[in-house]
Amino acid sequence: MNGKIVVVGSINLDLVARVERMPKEGETLAGLGFATYAGGKGGNQAVGAARLGADVTMLGCLGDDVFGVSLRKDLEVSGVSTGAVKNVSGPSGSAIILVTPDGHNSIVINPGANAALMPHDLDDATEALKGARMLLTQLEVPMDTVERLATIAGDLAIPLMLDPAPAAKMAESLLRNVTWLTPNESELRAILEHMGHPVRKTLLSEDDLTKAAKVLLDTGLRNVAIKLGGRGVYLAGADVESSLIPAHRVAVKDTTAAGDAFNAGFACALVEGKPAKEAAGFACAVAAVAVTRLGAQASMPTLHEVEVLMQSGTTTAS
Repeated sequence: MNGKIVVVGSINLDLVARVERMPKEGETLAGLGFATYAGGKGGNQAVGAARLGADVTMLGCLGDDVFGVSLRKDLEVSGVSTGAVKNVSGPSGSAIILVTPDGHNSIVINPGANAALMPHDLDDATEALKGARMLLTQLEVPMDTVERLATIAGDLAIPLMLDPAPAAKMAESLLRNVTWLTPNESELRAILEHMGHPVRKTLLSEDDLTKAAKVLLDTGLRNVAIKLGGRGVYLAGADVESSLIPAHRVAVKDTTAAGDAFNAGFACALVEGKPAKEAAGFACAVAAVAVTRLGAQASMPTLHEVEVLMQSGTTTAS
């Protein structure tokens, strides 16, 4: 795939426990297994894009602990350039994840070194940013840094894809510099709540999605891709006709990083020049392969594996 993608965001060590069900308040459950994986929404998206063949540079922070060493190595082994990833004193970012047998998860994020990624770090990396065909970011790093990146993206006329996770109140000045906002349903509800437009808690219909998208687009946001899990993704905005793109049906093992896999695939396809609807279909296939595997970065597929699913409807063995 042609075109450089720069990912600005978090890099975490994921501590994953498999459980029969989510524990209730005050309850102790026996786990079904435990493993550690390289993760963080930024790292996941960088690895996802690199495995699909993109030229990927990562901007972020790692701690001076042993986790920082292994997390950097994991990025590099996957083909991600880490020259703009700096080490800071203190622990690296981490996430505690519970996963049930049906693949659903609950996640607690500990920012660690990710909180040290400051706006001036982006100014110091201007040359790396200038060469990008697409910028990807999330909300696991300070909001001031995300806002600075959006300003840079606007000034340089580089498309910016923002994954608003974890959901937070965002200024309209930020959204006006975002080319693609990619919330899932829970993040969409939280964002609309922050904006004073709460939506019902039941499953969102296509009409609900159309109305929600309009609220977001009215801020000056260019496009939105609402990730709906097993239902697919809803697209709306200046560069695409409003449409619902269906997901692939697969045997789900772990939904951790499914949204990151989608963003990686979507960015790669858009950079390749594919129309938004076609790019979203490709991204849905990337996410579908990812959820058949355990872990975050470990679940990201290669281009060949995605093509097999798209052609045959089945995934290759991982």
